[in-house]
Amino acid sequence: MTAALNGKRIAFLATDGVEEVEYVQPREAVENAGATVELVSLKPGAIQSFNHLDQSTTYDVDVTADKADAAGYDALVLPGGVANPDFLRGDRDAVRFVRAFFDAGKPVGVICHGPWTLIEADVVRGRRITSWPTLRTDLTNAGATWVDEECVTDGNLTSSRNPDDLPAFCQKITETFAA
Repeated sequence: MTAALNGKRIAFLATDGVEEVEYVQPREAVENAGATVELVSLKPGAIQSFNHLDQSTTYDVDVTADKADAAGYDALVLPGGVANPDFLRGDRDAVRFVRAFFDAGKPVGVICHGPWTLIEADVVRGRRITSWPTLRTDLTNAGATWVDEECVTDGNLTSSRNPDDLPAFCQKITETFAA
């Protein structure tokens, strides 16, 4: 275990439909680097993760988006899954929470379908970003430059395409969150 993130608080914003591996592996990576992690979601209780289209494990929510304050966190991770970011982008408190990280210049990591929430928060314009391939048009229409690369960092934003890219994504967010 490295202590690169000792004393750092990292928010993971997710809800029902989150792709389990895209939540679990980045969380383990930043926790193993010493960070404290909190799961921020839309409702109290637990969220249901998925392994592709099959229900998987549930995870306890630490705080809801309507009560979460980005000022209390050092960084944000937005895991994917198809349903998860679609639900998040429809919630004004989740969108406000995401936008606050960008307004403060704090580091953000996003993978797979997670950029849908970034589009709704209007924070991708002028940025170079990657994602699940079907988001290319959405991101381009929102003013981003979409690229098909394993892991992309543009300023405070690190993005990745899919679960196959998790090793590179986890390494990069751990590095950028430590800076």
